[in-house]
Amino acid sequence: MSVKARALYTFLSENKEEISIQENEELVIFDENSVNGWFQGENSRGERGLFPASYVEIIRTRSNSNVTDCSISPAGSLGNDSPYFPSTPNTLLHSVQIDDEDDYDDWDDWDDRSTVVEDADNTGSSGANGHVYQSSRSNNPNVHYRAKSVSGQDSISSSRKGSMVGRNLNRFSSFVRSGVEAFVLGDVPMMAKIAESYTIEMGPLGPKWKDNPQPFICSIEDPTKQTKFKGIKTYISYRVTPSHTGRPVYRRYKHFDWLYNRLLHKFTVISVPHLPEKQATGRFEEDFIEKRKRRLILWMNHMTSHPVLSQYEGFEHFLMCADDKQWKLGKRRAEKDEMVGAHFMLTLQIPTEHQDLQDVEERVDNFKAFAKKMDDSVMQLTHVASELVRKHLGGFRKEFQRLGNAFQSISQAFMLDPPYKSDTLNNAISHTGRTYENIGEMFAEQPKYDLFHMLDKLSLYQGLLANFPDIIHLQKGAFAKVKESQRMSDEGKMDQDEADGIRKRCRTVGFALQAEMSHFHQQREVDFKDMMQAYLREQIAFYQRVVQQLERTLRMYDCL
Repeated sequence: MSVKARALYTFLSENKEEISIQENEELVIFDENSVNGWFQGENSRGERGLFPASYVEIIRTRSNSNVTDCSISPAGSLGNDSPYFPSTPNTLLHSVQIDDEDDYDDWDDWDDRSTVVEDADNTGSSGANGHVYQSSRSNNPNVHYRAKSVSGQDSISSSRKGSMVGRNLNRFSSFVRSGVEAFVLGDVPMMAKIAESYTIEMGPLGPKWKDNPQPFICSIEDPTKQTKFKGIKTYISYRVTPSHTGRPVYRRYKHFDWLYNRLLHKFTVISVPHLPEKQATGRFEEDFIEKRKRRLILWMNHMTSHPVLSQYEGFEHFLMCADDKQWKLGKRRAEKDEMVGAHFMLTLQIPTEHQDLQDVEERVDNFKAFAKKMDDSVMQLTHVASELVRKHLGGFRKEFQRLGNAFQSISQAFMLDPPYKSDTLNNAISHTGRTYENIGEMFAEQPKYDLFHMLDKLSLYQGLLANFPDIIHLQKGAFAKVKESQRMSDEGKMDQDEADGIRKRCRTVGFALQAEMSHFHQQREVDFKDMMQAYLREQIAFYQRVVQQLERTLRMYDCL
């Protein structure tokens, strides 16, 4: 059914499927259900096409009154297109990805679905700079909503309507979807009380996350095949033991996957490591189970070493809860967490030290160039190491076997003329052949001690580095809003207080990004030092075993 709507902002079409709309223009929407954040409708000039759902509000007429009530469109509800509860890359708000081993599983028993409560009257209100946000009232007493009409920088009814900083036309960019645009522009509902807090402090090399006051580590051991439904369903269970409790809990891959999606949804400015990849077939094979365990251990090590992620309540619930009923309650509580996306930025306590935004931008640009080069280098090393594994398992073993067989053939030839044969020499040559066959098997076994572990660590860092372009884009978007607001202030189109507010919130984003950059560098040095030392130690031990085999064989010729 067609409904009338009003444009909140001006939108200029960029292709033939879209139509341009002007601020305050009356529109007709053909279907209230937006498709990927876009409405199809008609503007006042009779043009038909697509325009962003977040740029309009639907006009509804109350049946019991002559008063027209303008409420926000469905795109403003707490769904994937909302700037306050956005979907981050590879994250679903309303569902959790099901692991390959958990298809058609009993997710109802596990209470999979996230709960989103919407206000019955579905009315909307406007935040600072005229950006509409969902007006459904939370039951949380800590949430304080701005009034619809207030004086000062947070008022849409300000006489300076022209002072609104423009929104990104690309509503699918990470800057918009993460909610950081809304935060920087002051459109995030204020919180009267915030239960959680994460501190950024100044270190010798710049901003850094304040260390977890109660650091811990966590082991993942004993992957065990389990069954249920009288053997119909099979899965792998891991024993997870945090050091600060010493009490093990048992988790399946789907539990890790649920936690991963919660982390992506909450921490917009933190690089959350990717989980080990899924596999459609062969997931119960010993090699795959061992590989997944190794990579889950690395993932867990990164989680426990991160000052912010390690203190997340949902992570603590994952590590400590052993009771099924309590697990469901904690899971629901984590899924109803309001301090996610843009609201997470409200939990940050930043230093008082002044930082010039131009210096911050230069530092971010340097990190961006570094991350790109490191990503390329990690991919190159991954390719070389993978090729070396292939040679160890195939080429090297075959070549040493061929060499051993050739020595064995020589020994057999020497035995064909008995009067001139030397049993001692023949036995030594035959043993040499067997030695090289054994060395070939040693080469085939060696990757599990060194190259596999190197590839595990490189895979972790490929995932971490893949997150940074989007995170850096958040800071770049914030910089652009600061520059735009200052230009409008200089032109008298915006109050200086409002421009200062945007700059202040941009500082928060900048401090968070720099703290994450600092943690990445700090952890990178530890991880790559450990990786290289472990690889070289295993290589030395391997070649020492090869030398020992060759020396024993050589001594057999001393008796001739």
